[in-house]
Amino acid sequence: MNIEKYPSRLLENAVNEFAKLPGIGRKSALRLVLHLLRQDNDEVIAFGNSLIQLKNEIKHCKKCHNISDTEICSICSNNSRHGSIICVVENIRDVMSIENTLQFNGLYHVLGGIISPMDGIGPSDLEIDSLVERIEKEEIVEVILALSTTMEGDTTNFYIFRKLKEKDIKVSTLARGVSIGDELEYTDEITLGRSLVNRVAYENTLGK
Repeated sequence: MNIEKYPSRLLENAVNEFAKLPGIGRKSALRLVLHLLRQDNDEVIAFGNSLIQLKNEIKHCKKCHNISDTEICSICSNNSRHGSIICVVENIRDVMSIENTLQFNGLYHVLGGIISPMDGIGPSDLEIDSLVERIEKEEIVEVILALSTTMEGDTTNFYIFRKLKEKDIKVSTLARGVSIGDELEYTDEITLGRSLVNRVAYENTLGK
């Protein structure tokens, strides 16, 4: 096993921090750190400050749990959106993917993950109870289950469907234009948009 030797402890420390980021190996981390060293001080300070400000000031919307600069996010506070339809997604990346399709004008509910016993994630670790509370308090007519078509995503869909089964609302899911096993964020915008527009009643997918 080769141990990389760095000419500076400060350089090594910076590389170690960058290498903690997902998808960043030590070679990529070194390139990023050396790139920053070549930049003007003001640019590097602005870069660092943006991360500190992000960590200290970012909020989660009190209604949908999306990442926001304010207590209520810009989507939930937009009166031009259809407040009677909620699209349930796993995370902020899925919100961004669906927004990029320009095919949905309702609201969202971000679960913060999906049920995964192997990873120790159960229903109580997700924003499922708050979804039920929203449906009971707001005039919701449809809930769209837009989770990844993985085993964990399907398990979460079924759990939510059972929680909402007795509610007087329509529960739908994405049409299977999204291939089985696909993560939502990696689905192209056209396919995702069509799957959203052509969504089907969730109960019609059971047993198929």
